[in-house]
Amino acid sequence: MLESKPNILALIPARAGSKGIPGKNLREFAGRPLLAHSIECAQRVPAISRVVLTTDSKDMAEAGRSFGAEIPFMRPPELAIDTTPMLEVIQHTARFLSKTGWVPDVIILLQPTAPFRHDTDISAALSMILDKPNAESIVSVEEVPSHFSPHYVMKIADGFLTPFLPEGERVTRRQDAPPAYTRNGQFYIMRHSTLMEKNSIYGDHSIPFVTSHEAVNLDTLEDWEAAEQLVKKSGLRSG
Repeated sequence: MLESKPNILALIPARAGSKGIPGKNLREFAGRPLLAHSIECAQRVPAISRVVLTTDSKDMAEAGRSFGAEIPFMRPPELAIDTTPMLEVIQHTARFLSKTGWVPDVIILLQPTAPFRHDTDISAALSMILDKPNAESIVSVEEVPSHFSPHYVMKIADGFLTPFLPEGERVTRRQDAPPAYTRNGQFYIMRHSTLMEKNSIYGDHSIPFVTSHEAVNLDTLEDWEAAEQLVKKSGLRSG
């Protein structure tokens, strides 16, 4: 564990271009622009030192600032295209802040497309990484339904149905498939050393944080409709 209070950065990426849902980051969701939910969630986590929005859009910068996020720079155009790796976006922010004399010990990536995340989960995950010196990152995941487990699903090879994994041949009932997990985009937490020295979001030792609440990631218009229905059903929790 770090001896002094660590510098913890919450980073929210929100570029202007969006093909799946045009203008999604500023589109109103549950009464506020989508990006506002990530900013407000970060603000509810006591351990977070700074909440920074990285964007190439003046409109998004203005909106982010109005909800309390810092906009210390405008993201360069070459880091705001469809093919830009998120790793490079995070590293750009870390380098910029380091040049100003502030180096984050831990970075939390909060993508606006996951508005159903819980701040209590982030707090718990932060405690985990700070208490485990060998943990290079923590990633939120959720369990895959057993009938989607790679040990149970099939593939088609040369026109014939065959187990997706060779060992899947021994799994004849879905309840016998070992638990499988998928990244759900709620949050990615990484050490500065993992990001800059290992050139990675994950590093070699990434710890899972298993979430259990119902959530939707907003990548398509169908996702948006499903998310609006979920808000009507259960609302957006503040915990």
